[in-house]
Amino acid sequence: LWRLGYCARLLKTNHFRTAASNTSFPAVWMLLAQHSGRIPGLFVVVKKNTFFTMPETVEDKTNPELYLPHPGVRGMTLLDREAFKRTVVVPALKVKKEIVHNVLKSLKQSVLQRPGLKRVVEDPEDEDSRFVILDPHKVPEFSLGESEQQVLKELNVHPEVSRYHLELSYENFKSEEILRAVLPEGQEVTSGFSRVGHIAHLNLRDHQLPYRHLIGQVIMDKNPGITCVVNKTSIIDSTYRNFEMEVLAGENNLVTKVKENNISYELDFSKVYWNPRLSTEHGRVVELLKAGDVLFDVFAGVGPFAIPAAKRKCRVFANDLNPESYSWLLHNCKLNKVDSKVKVFNMDGRDFLRGPVREELSKELPLLKGEHKTAFHIVMNLPALAVEFLDVFRHLLVGEPCSPAALPTVHCYGFSKHSNPARDIQERAEAALGTSLAGRCSTFPVRNVAPNKEMLCLSFQIPADVLYKRPCPDEAKPASKRLCTSQDSLEEKVLS
Repeated sequence: LWRLGYCARLLKTNHFRTAASNTSFPAVWMLLAQHSGRIPGLFVVVKKNTFFTMPETVEDKTNPELYLPHPGVRGMTLLDREAFKRTVVVPALKVKKEIVHNVLKSLKQSVLQRPGLKRVVEDPEDEDSRFVILDPHKVPEFSLGESEQQVLKELNVHPEVSRYHLELSYENFKSEEILRAVLPEGQEVTSGFSRVGHIAHLNLRDHQLPYRHLIGQVIMDKNPGITCVVNKTSIIDSTYRNFEMEVLAGENNLVTKVKENNISYELDFSKVYWNPRLSTEHGRVVELLKAGDVLFDVFAGVGPFAIPAAKRKCRVFANDLNPESYSWLLHNCKLNKVDSKVKVFNMDGRDFLRGPVREELSKELPLLKGEHKTAFHIVMNLPALAVEFLDVFRHLLVGEPCSPAALPTVHCYGFSKHSNPARDIQERAEAALGTSLAGRCSTFPVRNVAPNKEMLCLSFQIPADVLYKRPCPDEAKPASKRLCTSQDSLEEKVLS
């Protein structure tokens, strides 16, 4: 009767207790184990590295799978959070509640750190005490090291360690742990994503697609503020730089607000191009600009170059062929109160360069004399195609060249799969311009887009002999003038 009553009390509390110092306890414990089976939450004090517990519940503390979810979740495609529960054995330390904070601070490297898990639990047998949960990987053999024991001695805490049967649930596992447990063994697990406001953007591989909705739900569960998860289903369209996507989890709301370099932008992620990985590059180029400079943004998107440049009191001409990008660019200029400083265009890049850019340069460059203060920058951020647009600069202007220092600086972006990406993009630019850029350009690596695929920025001042076409020397002769005009027209047709 005593044995059954004792078991009932233990099962009712579903917590723990420390072993009494009485020598008969181990025998009683083994007897109870035979009748009661596994008792969740039961503690036994460890003395001299020996302990008594049920073999079937003991897990190897060096087992790397100690914190993996229940193995039964392997192959799951529809998320079942309840299936992730499992029980592990962890060490714990009994301390007086008034010094819990000091113990946590002193043993912070040894305390168990798991998402959503309490590091301190109550002692149902002693309201003045608490149990501090320790990490079994940091407390080998369930015994504290000499340095930890010395710390506890100074705090007047007994260094005996107890074993605790800890139940872990879905909330206590990290996203990569959950996905590693679900996906087939040996296959790559993707837990990384790009965040665009409330949207998480994934690029899943083929073997992950059967699990895509589960992956989306896990990403949303484990990242506060994410309310929509999407996966790219097509490559970026080279014309409008957007791509088709599938909503994997959450609300189907792709209009979002983002903040980059302290500037806010609003956009429809399904209809325009936005890449949060380019924020550093946007900031780097904008830092090159000074108040009064002129920026021509040929492929402006929703304004990540144009708007911060206007904030720096530059004059900005921003263009994008995508009507949606053009609309959001106008919206973001007003949102950031720079609409009076940015002229916005919805044109093909070539037409923009041959129209507004040529007109402004033709008007401004001849006025620069002596120590001019205005610099002209042309940003061409369409890495898949921008290099092919460089031929537009051939004889874009007519007349005597301006001061070499006043020549516009181009920042042209490109992708390269070459073993020497910098040399590759320079040679391609030289072919388009029809001249050498040796010693006249710099190449900046932006980011690694994919294995063996780099994104780079090539910066250079347009050589005067490329940018300018000198007028015919003898304009007094009508025939010669007509011949020159005819040749000009023919050359423009060939270039176009």
